[in-house]
Amino acid sequence: RLTADVAQLVRGGCECIIVSSGAVAAGMRVVGLKERPLDLTTGQACAAVGQSKMMHLYASMFARHQLNVAQLLLTHSDLDSRTRHQNAKNTLRRLLECKNVVPVINENDSVAVEELRFGDNDRLSAEVAVLAEAELLIMLTSVDGLMDHAGKRIPMIADVADAARFVRTEKSRFSVGGMVSKLDAVKLATAAGIPTVIANGRRAGIIPRIAAGERVGTLFPVQAQKPDARFERRE
Repeated sequence: RLTADVAQLVRGGCECIIVSSGAVAAGMRVVGLKERPLDLTTGQACAAVGQSKMMHLYASMFARHQLNVAQLLLTHSDLDSRTRHQNAKNTLRRLLECKNVVPVINENDSVAVEELRFGDNDRLSAEVAVLAEAELLIMLTSVDGLMDHAGKRIPMIADVADAARFVRTEKSRFSVGGMVSKLDAVKLATAAGIPTVIANGRRAGIIPRIAAGERVGTLFPVQAQKPDARFERRE
C-alpha cells in the first residue's frame, strides 16, 4: 500500500523520499526475539540482519511499479557535520533527478552509539525533510491523526505546543517513539517552514490524498517563515 501510494505520486511528477524504520523488527525473528531488545548491542545486531531484508522487500514492491530504490543509512553525526551534511544533500538531489529512484532512508542502527542516535525515525524524518528542503512531511502512524480526549481526530493544530495535552504515551513493542516523538519532529519541521501531517498509514490511498490537499489526518502548518538559508552551516 505504501509503495503503491508513493509510486502514484512519482508517476505524477512528485519527488518522494521514504524514511523507514523496520530493520530491527525485521531482524528480531532471525535472532530469536519476540520483543524489541532493550540493550543497544542486540538492537544493532538485529538491525544488521534486518536492514537487507527490509530493503529487499522495498525493492521487490517498487519493482512492480517500474521503480528502483536507493538505500541511505544516516547517523546524527552525518547531519551534524558540515561536509557529510552537504554530501548527503547532494546524494539525495542526484537520486531524485533520476526520476525512477525512490530513496529509502533509515538510521544506521548497526553502528550508531546510544548518545548519538536520533532515538526514533520520527526525528530522522524531520531532519531529512529539512535536508531535502521538502515541501511537505507526512508522518504515518496507526491512528487517524492526533485525537482529542473524546477520541475524535483533530483536523489541524496551529501551534504544536497546544498538542501536548492530547498525547498518550503509548508505543508498540516493536518500535520506539510514539506520538510524543512525532510532535517533537513536527516542531522541528514546521519551524523550518515545512508543513507536516500526521495520518493513518493503514488507510488506502492516504498519501496521494494528503498530497492533493484533502483534509485527512492532522495538519500542522508552518511555525515560522522560511529562512533564506534553510540549513545551518555545520562545522
